[in-house]
Amino acid sequence: MDFYSKPVIPNPATSPDAYRKHAREWLTNNVPTHMLADSLDYRAPTLQESSDWEAAMYRAGLAGMTWPKTYGGHGLGLREHLAVNKEIGALAMPESVSSIGKELAGPIIMTVGTEAQKQTFLPAILQMKNYWCQGFSEPDAGSDLVRLRTRAIQEGDSWRINGQKIWTSGAAKAHYCLLLTRTGTVADKHRGLLMFAVPMDTPGIRVVPIRSIDNKESFAEVFFDDVVVPDSARLGAPDEGWGAAIRVLSIERATNRMYRAWRFECELRQLVQASLSDRELSLRLKESYYQRRIGQVLSEIDALKGLVEKSVDQLMAGDAIGARGSLTKLYWSECHQAFMALAQEIVSQVGPSSSALAQRARQHFTTAYLFSHAETIYAGTTEVQLDIIAQRIMQLPKDI
Repeated sequence: MDFYSKPVIPNPATSPDAYRKHAREWLTNNVPTHMLADSLDYRAPTLQESSDWEAAMYRAGLAGMTWPKTYGGHGLGLREHLAVNKEIGALAMPESVSSIGKELAGPIIMTVGTEAQKQTFLPAILQMKNYWCQGFSEPDAGSDLVRLRTRAIQEGDSWRINGQKIWTSGAAKAHYCLLLTRTGTVADKHRGLLMFAVPMDTPGIRVVPIRSIDNKESFAEVFFDDVVVPDSARLGAPDEGWGAAIRVLSIERATNRMYRAWRFECELRQLVQASLSDRELSLRLKESYYQRRIGQVLSEIDALKGLVEKSVDQLMAGDAIGARGSLTKLYWSECHQAFMALAQEIVSQVGPSSSALAQRARQHFTTAYLFSHAETIYAGTTEVQLDIIAQRIMQLPKDI
């Protein structure tokens, strides 16, 4: 794919809709058809194809919008970020292969990293020169990070790390790990948590892929056996890890992938169009049961759009999202999981003689249905989100 030309990026100050129009036109004219999940030409893109495409999006001003220009970003605001995300969501594009770097590692490095770390890591993330994985969850510490056991012991100007991480997305391809460790004991709970930027080729790191229900190996166990890193790999102070981790999770739950509601709408459109292209499925859509279910999905998508847009308004007004990010995370994960169950119910009726669009929809939604089971787990389980909402937002006692 030839994405080497750099388009003219408009100044959003000239018109509130200028950036969104630019995003719509550039994406429509440039996205490869085989990358669109609702296209009959669809095939899973290779890692290199995805990387080239995302680098092109960055050069077109459609990634790193809110990052400072000093660190390779475009220096814009959340409104431009949301405007672009609406257009990204409107197309059945693949998920980013560098989401951990762009959505988690980058913001954390900007918050607690040194100037040298910012200059080293941030532009490279946007330019797709390296990938990151997130080393938070452990076998006995998933959403409950206070039980984290991976230890980092300082030895002069370096740190020795021992422990194990699990469900580490993209570990097999990552160049760096955003690693959360403990400098003391589990009894210290939130104290003594320390974050590192660890090169994945450091001696002592072992990656063991995990095959998931969709027959992919997107996740992995990562073992750290006497891994030694210099003090320059440390992100923030030794007791700053917990605060940084919470900021990461708040960002992840409230502002990352703002395109979700618009992507869900795109998926609903694909499901309906594929059904209408097939005689048997089109008859199903006329049944009141399916009309009610589809109407419910559409109303939930509209509600999610409202949550996202309200979050942007609050952030632009200087408010901290904090625990309110759990409201958005809980809502989109539960609603999308229910939507995918409905989609699977419909496409399971696709047979060998069904239309080509229906066949493509069956492939897409079968995979999406399987993956949706993880959506109420990663970035904090539903139970954790409910606890956060109850205790930090509603101020309910823990023993209610």
